[in-house]
Amino acid sequence: MRNETRGTVELTLAMVLSGTLGVFVVESGASPFEVVFFRCLFGAAALGLYSLARGYLTGHGFTRRTFGLAVLGGALVVFNWVLLFEAYAATSISLATVVYHTQPFFLVLLSALFLRERIPAGKLGWLAVAFAGLVLVSGVRPGDAASLTGLGYALAAAVLYALATVVTRRITGVRPHLIALVQVAAGVPLLLPFADPGAVSGLGAGWGWLAGLGLIHTGLMYVLMYAAYAELPTAKIAVLAFVYPAVAMLADWAVYGHHIGLVQALGVPLIVLASLRVTLGRAAAPAPRTAARGPEAASPVATRAG
Repeated sequence: MRNETRGTVELTLAMVLSGTLGVFVVESGASPFEVVFFRCLFGAAALGLYSLARGYLTGHGFTRRTFGLAVLGGALVVFNWVLLFEAYAATSISLATVVYHTQPFFLVLLSALFLRERIPAGKLGWLAVAFAGLVLVSGVRPGDAASLTGLGYALAAAVLYALATVVTRRITGVRPHLIALVQVAAGVPLLLPFADPGAVSGLGAGWGWLAGLGLIHTGLMYVLMYAAYAELPTAKIAVLAFVYPAVAMLADWAVYGHHIGLVQALGVPLIVLASLRVTLGRAAAPAPRTAARGPEAASPVATRAG
């Protein structure tokens, strides 16, 4: 199998897995803080064992500065997950996932704010298109407090995602698997004051869903993504990333019977198209690579997977 074909299969599978994330979260029966805590715990074990088996821990490449940046990025990543999972509970997996995919626009704005990157007029136009799509997706229902609260959680999660991306871009010379490992491992002590591990003692089958979030949606999914990144052009990565919301919407309908209305459906292609145009525009510059290591330095937030 050619490298690009294999990478396409790997990334598509990773995005399909990501699209089932919401079902695992809801079916676990745990609160968002407990879900993220155990996702980090199981995910750190999976990524740690994988990195050890592949010999990545030897000559890891971290400096005090880059390790600190990885921990900071981890804090942003894990609280981004908490907010996204709160959005699932307050609205629906479909709506939360679509709104969450406004991340590229916040990345553009934050890059302009912190990195002094100029925003071309074309991108401002696509930001306006995305905002119009967001208004349609929200349904503009001021009386539906729960739904609006859920959309607010999803937007806040998107902002944290964009911040994590800005931070992670400053890490070079380290394999992405190790950055991910530090980020999820940092989530365990960070979330311990907010989580109550004892509250999930009676979950029963819920433990299987929690383990799946760590082993499948963190360990396996990231390994597949990083393998694909080394074999695919950035443009194809940007396009395949939209398998994630498509599968999430399908899963939400198939499992819970949730579907978005006609007006909301009109907003989805606006957000998708604008996001794709902005992402492909950012891909015009060459992606940074690790120092003599091969795979791109990227974290779990290198793609819009949850």
